Amino acid sequence: MQSPQNGQSPQHGRPPKHGRPPQYGVIAPDQDVDAILAAGADYIEPTIVGNVIVPDGDGVDDGGGVGGWRANTALRTRAASPSFAVLVPGAMRLSDPDFPLASTRDYLRTALGAAADLARPGATVVLGSGAARRMPEGVDPDAARLQFARSVEVARDVGAEHGLEIVLEPLHRGETDLINTVTEAIAFLDEFGMGELRVVADLFHIMREGEPLEVIRARAGRVAHAHIADSGRTPPGQGEWPLAEFLEALRGGGYRGHVSIECTWADVASEAGPALAAVRAADPAWAASGA
Repeated sequence: MQSPQNGQSPQHGRPPKHGRPPQYGVIAPDQDVDAILAAGADYIEPTIVGNVIVPDGDGVDDGGGVGGWRANTALRTRAASPSFAVLVPGAMRLSDPDFPLASTRDYLRTALGAAADLARPGATVVLGSGAARRMPEGVDPDAARLQFARSVEVARDVGAEHGLEIVLEPLHRGETDLINTVTEAIAFLDEFGMGELRVVADLFHIMREGEPLEVIRARAGRVAHAHIADSGRTPPGQGEWPLAEFLEALRGGGYRGHVSIECTWADVASEAGPALAAVRAADPAWAASGA
């Protein structure tokens, strides 16, 4: 099921016209919020683990149960966020058939409930969490895939309880052995009867996996959110990756959503402004908006 936002048909490969300028944000922990907003970001994409929620005890316990997570009441007051990242701690083992789904559900109710208090209506929550979904040693791959599908279903359902959309992020093989490309993510969701769920297009993982940008254009109707960085995961504008070609592929395929920078900063206060400017300059939707 395509959303009205991203399900528009492309017009001969040209970016769709926008009634208002697209928005650009940055994935960031709380301590960087003030510098990033001062640099001109339209929004913050907060990380959830260790930021929106914090351990109240040991977090995930040795017995596989989830305990001790609570909403972080010390977060800076700011405008509501349209997206969130880093949903699950690595210890949760989302593809392990021996890890109880009830524990996953309990954790997600805490995490997504806290995120909902900071979210715009219908905000997206990125399910990446490569360590958490890595297939356990000795487990049949088909069993691991089934368990991960069940975990995604739980996340989808708990997200819906809080008015949030869970979106699946493919991660390169250095981070996980389960779902590495946009094509694989969509096929996985369709295989397990979750064709209504959408995915993330992250230039870092796309480049690491060598997924062609023409594939991204063709799949853009299933993209709910986009992440961007430059080569070596440096801030946009500091490397050699095809920022403009990536964004043109997304927009030409009908994607109308936000774009979040996810990179490694040497000095966020001085680098965030030029990075945001580089993304805006590379995005045909920004020019088409007349901003």
